[in-house]
Amino acid sequence: MKYKRKLSSKQLVMKTATVGLLLNMLAFPAASAMAEAVSTPAATETAAPSTAATPAKTAVTKIPSVESLGLNLKSAVLIEPTTGEILLSLNADEPLPPASMTKMMTEYLVSDAVKNGQISWDEKVVVQENASKQIGSRIFLAEGDEHTVKELYIAMAVGSANDATVALAELVSGSEQEFVTLMNETAKKMGMKTAHFINSTGLDRADMPEKFRPEAEGETLMSAMDAALLAKFIVTDHPDFTEFTTIQSYKFRERDAKPMINYNWMLEANKDIANFKAYAYPGLDGLKTGHTTNAGNCFTGTAVRDGMRLISVVMGANSEAHRFTETKKVLDFGFNNFEIKQVVAPKAVIAGTETVPVLKGKNKDVPVVTDAGVTFMVPKGTVSPQIKTTVVTNDPATLIAPIAGASKVGKVTYTYQIEGMSQAQEKTVNLITAEEAEKAGWFKLLMRAIGEFFGDLFTGIKNLF
Repeated sequence: MKYKRKLSSKQLVMKTATVGLLLNMLAFPAASAMAEAVSTPAATETAAPSTAATPAKTAVTKIPSVESLGLNLKSAVLIEPTTGEILLSLNADEPLPPASMTKMMTEYLVSDAVKNGQISWDEKVVVQENASKQIGSRIFLAEGDEHTVKELYIAMAVGSANDATVALAELVSGSEQEFVTLMNETAKKMGMKTAHFINSTGLDRADMPEKFRPEAEGETLMSAMDAALLAKFIVTDHPDFTEFTTIQSYKFRERDAKPMINYNWMLEANKDIANFKAYAYPGLDGLKTGHTTNAGNCFTGTAVRDGMRLISVVMGANSEAHRFTETKKVLDFGFNNFEIKQVVAPKAVIAGTETVPVLKGKNKDVPVVTDAGVTFMVPKGTVSPQIKTTVVTNDPATLIAPIAGASKVGKVTYTYQIEGMSQAQEKTVNLITAEEAEKAGWFKLLMRAIGEFFGDLFTGIKNLF
């Protein structure tokens, strides 16, 4: 024979209090919404890998080693600018004299000044003493000459003219040394680790006009990696750079006997020029050469093929021609072995995080998707790269209906590493609501609270017996 266990006085008090609470909820509908908020556990930011199955890696052709290229250089590097992936590195962090590749920073800052409205392409520049006394590559500017910003910029970009470069630096900052301060400050902002500039041109200190040499010791130095990073900012922030870098020749003055010829023999357009067609490279549209006795021959090149842009830097080549033949090896290595691939489409659903909870909504949760697609650099032939997915959702206490569609409710970070590469690629996109989360009426909230209340009550009573 079974007997029911008598409830203790403490349990009777709990039941009485519970009934009282239920009566209060019925009398005051607003209390149901309050109860829902109270019943929500304290929310914290959560981060968890996606539960999506990791696709199998597809076999690809083995990427050759850097050593197999037989590069005869002091340093070299190859990067893809949108992912930042370093595809090739040879002493890439060693600070070396960059010669006229220094002018890339001058080009960047002058383009910035035009973009920001500080100066204009049609503005007349009066040549000062410092510019007129420059040696090396130049267009023989005399003190007092007047030329437009665009004319001087073309002379700098095409003919690597030191006098035109200094004239532009003085226009932007008042003096070359003030401009050099801006160059070094910008290098730090860009994350350049070794770059140090003493002038706007890349000339050695001894080749600067004595009156205008800086007091501080040292020479201009920049690693191949820093040069590539600078080039990345140029192609990203000033995509119109090709308007200048692809000019094959330019006659600066009508009276000039000959036009200046672009020092970049690898321009794709040179495929029809007898002297340069052996060096012309498909898709190459920039960027800057450099040469001094101390630096040797240097070149920062950039080319686009099948929608993918690569940036290469070679330093310390032993001749003009050699810097281009070595650049071809570096760029071929990139284009032959790698490709940009979209690994995640926009509006993707993350397995394990298909929805997020919503307080006070008609529905208790809302579907979520990513707001953008993700592309990575992958070895050619890769079909299903192994991607690590990490999801972070907003504090649940902040997700209160109504919530508009496409509202940010978290973020998703994708990570991918090419086998044999030291640096992983990473991209973060937003997690957004796929639809509107409408607010529930008070009656629905009340019924939901009552249902949850009785569910909890009966569970508690069941556990007593």
